[in-house]
Amino acid sequence: MRPGRFHGGMRALAPSLLLLVAACSSTAPTLDPTIPGTELVVSAGKPVANLDGEPHLRNVRQLTFDGENAEAYWANDGRRLILQRRSTEMPADQIFVLDLASGALQQISTGGRTTCSYFLQGDRKVVYASTHHHSTEPPPVAKRTGRSYVWNIHREYDLFVANADGSDKKQLTNEAGYDAEATVCPVTGTLVFTSVRDGDLELYTMEADGSNCRRITNRPGYDGGAFFSHDGRKLVFRSAFPRTPEEAKEDVEFLGQALVRPSHMEITVCNRDGTGFKQITNNGCANFAPYYLPDDKRIIYSSNAVGMKVAQETGDHRAARNFDLFVVNEDGTGEERITNCPEFDGFPVFSPNGNYLVFASNRYSSKEGETNLFLAQWVD
Repeated sequence: MRPGRFHGGMRALAPSLLLLVAACSSTAPTLDPTIPGTELVVSAGKPVANLDGEPHLRNVRQLTFDGENAEAYWANDGRRLILQRRSTEMPADQIFVLDLASGALQQISTGGRTTCSYFLQGDRKVVYASTHHHSTEPPPVAKRTGRSYVWNIHREYDLFVANADGSDKKQLTNEAGYDAEATVCPVTGTLVFTSVRDGDLELYTMEADGSNCRRITNRPGYDGGAFFSHDGRKLVFRSAFPRTPEEAKEDVEFLGQALVRPSHMEITVCNRDGTGFKQITNNGCANFAPYYLPDDKRIIYSSNAVGMKVAQETGDHRAARNFDLFVVNEDGTGEERITNCPEFDGFPVFSPNGNYLVFASNRYSSKEGETNLFLAQWVD
């Protein structure tokens, strides 16, 4: 699940459709040979200028150039990304795989509305959420109820596992209501996902064949968007923390309408069995898309905390749309701003070797609302 303007889907296209990303792509890698372990060959997209105030990002490369592209997650061998994408002619997001060496972009989902895809161990199979088994047409989207900005948690979503080219698709979940946001433990291959099956939005784990399903969180309000640490021992995710009893009551009412309000979510962590639940951020803003740094002691995430401060100081509520990337220690100390774009930056994920960061951004957009993927070397 992601901020509302990214929610989408599409009519079924031929899964074998291959799109070359950017005809102007350079075939020369943008990697710095002076940094050890940077052997990744990237020909997708093209180099772009680094922005001032972003010293942790070097040799930035734009990978996509149109539409809404986000939630790009690495294959375990670091050679491909799986992502959700919606171009202007598509009614809703679909799942694509991007080959970083060739720039080929292949659609692997088959209609409805899709979200939150991930490679399984071995990279031969993928998991994602889809509504296609209910209808090839996507369910409708509501972005606002009264004065509240909301996300949709479509009841039609279920989890599917398929081959990496989209073939041999199998349904994993069959519970009533929302099942989505699955990611994979890099050590054991266990899935963590978000479900409303017990009446609230909680985290669950299960094996890649759908067996051994266990509930992980047990608190009022949304818990979701979880990722395992690299050692497989912990989970980092986002949780709703309503500020008043009235907001908590309203959140329950929204859930009954298959909606959730993202404006007051904080980054949280727990052990993989649900013990040790701990809140990391406490800024009262929209914080999401957390991911552990390679040391498993720090967390990178996206937040509109700076944008909200500007909105409060100037009265320009459009500033609240500005999301930046931040890094914070697991104990909540040492917060550092990573990106300096005046628009949206989100969905940061480190490569398996820890040397690269892929993220989504509105920077260098040719049209308002366009969101593209970017790759950068990480300088720690």
